[in-house]
Amino acid sequence: MSKEIRWRVITLQGVLVVVLAFGAGFLFWANSFTTGMVRDQLTAQQIYFPGKDQIKAGGALDPAEFPQEIRDQAGNQVTTGDQARIYANDFIGIHLQKVANGLTFAQITPAIAKLDKNSPTYAADSAKLTAAKATLFQGETLRGLLLQAYAWWTMGVYALYAAIGLALATLAVFAAFVFELLFAPRIERPTIRTLHEAKVA
Repeated sequence: MSKEIRWRVITLQGVLVVVLAFGAGFLFWANSFTTGMVRDQLTAQQIYFPGKDQIKAGGALDPAEFPQEIRDQAGNQVTTGDQARIYANDFIGIHLQKVANGLTFAQITPAIAKLDKNSPTYAADSAKLTAAKATLFQGETLRGLLLQAYAWWTMGVYALYAAIGLALATLAVFAAFVFELLFAPRIERPTIRTLHEAKVA
């Protein structure tokens, strides 16, 4: 390898080290910012899973209705994206299914409109569905916000994985850079000229 080509390689390695290090640093910051923001916001909401005393028949975490995943969180505060997902899907989601026989907020308004106004139970049925509509709106809104927190948390976690990968790549390129800069010149490399001279000798 000629001296000119060698310095080009060294320059390229130096540029790669800077670019990879910047990328790794940015992703580490993205992880810290995203997960930190989600944790702070969730902590401020003071959302707790029902206590362990509710893991019983008829309790808020009845084993017959709620999966093991949420029962393992009994008594804990929701502070991470994974906990937000569990609370949203395994607690709020299950309760919402019971509010209006599985109807969603978008479906319950047409159901109210279809009630027979001449029915003697119209007033009671309308009041019941209207109350259910309000409950569904609040529940689905909270569930949606928690799932958004989970999505951002997941992005932060994957940013960390990517940052670690870039950091390892940076170290590998930096090691090659140091070797080429400091140690490679000490190694005598055969050139066409030296090979020819050795052959003539």
